[in-house]
Amino acid sequence: MELPPSTAFLSHSARWFCHGSHTTLVRPACRGLLKSCLRTAAHAGPMRDIRQPVALLLPGQGAQFPRMAAELYGGQPAFTAAMDEFFDACGAQGSKLREEWLSGDPEVPIDDVTRAQPLLFAVDHAIGRALIDAGTPPRALLGHSVGELAAAALTGVFSLAEGAELMCRRAEAARLMPPGGMLAVAAAPDDLTPYLGGDVVIGAWNAPRQCIVSGPEPELTAAQRAIRDGGLMCRRVRALQPFHSPVLRPAAEELRRCLAGMTLRPPAIPVRSCRTGRWVTAEEAVTPEFWAMQLADPVLFWPALDGLLGDGQGYTLVEACLSQLAPLARRHRAVRPGGSAVVTLGPDAFAVKAPM
Repeated sequence: MELPPSTAFLSHSARWFCHGSHTTLVRPACRGLLKSCLRTAAHAGPMRDIRQPVALLLPGQGAQFPRMAAELYGGQPAFTAAMDEFFDACGAQGSKLREEWLSGDPEVPIDDVTRAQPLLFAVDHAIGRALIDAGTPPRALLGHSVGELAAAALTGVFSLAEGAELMCRRAEAARLMPPGGMLAVAAAPDDLTPYLGGDVVIGAWNAPRQCIVSGPEPELTAAQRAIRDGGLMCRRVRALQPFHSPVLRPAAEELRRCLAGMTLRPPAIPVRSCRTGRWVTAEEAVTPEFWAMQLADPVLFWPALDGLLGDGQGYTLVEACLSQLAPLARRHRAVRPGGSAVVTLGPDAFAVKAPM
């Protein structure tokens, strides 16, 4: 039986919080936070109640789930048009991607890189278009991993059709890399130094005591064992490739060649980069290496978030239809009454017409 839109979204939120790639590993003392996050998602007000400038959070690998945001397809015009444009631009692969995205039982699992990466990009971008269509244009964009590439398309660095080409190339290049994976670890970066080495590296810094360790096999399994023996909590991420590690440099070089054939433009909406932790400059935006190498470089989500919220401008951080970055953002000291806010919007927050 298919869940109603809001129920399906909240059901995924609960699964993600316990198993997603960027989650805190839930101790009993954290269950109240989990309930709070889900309650916020369930009762977030309509978009017209947002008063501060919006900073749109665009999640990456680990946020995917079957039929993610599909409730908007065929009902929210801007979202539907953006998804169709993406699938059309993917050529022969596009029809199969659309079919599997809308299926409750796809042939290829959603966690497979050839599904998760292009679909996350497409859904992130389409949600941004839907927000603009709803009269809530973002004033800033913050994307995690593939979400940063969706931000680049949304802000006009490259077109959606070019982004579709890039994502197909990215997924295929990553698929051909040596097997590996990622670990979510409840630790600060400095705590992980004894367990790193060679191609096993910190792939993401998501919160003060929350990191992702990335690397090839069998080295990653050995690191996982050592981390647990050292008394730290860790859990495997839903990824079969060592994203954001040196192992992916050949794939990143393939993306650089792809981007070199595009006419890149400065962003029309400011993008806070998780590659540098800073605002993307006009010079960086038109440099193919900048966007390509983020596949092999660490994701600095927490420094990027800290810089965004520390610039004196209050924001409402919005994550829509996916639940990955909002729970992390709620931990920031600037998120408080009278300061910045975090809103998680389910599909019901959008004006959706019944599909014809």
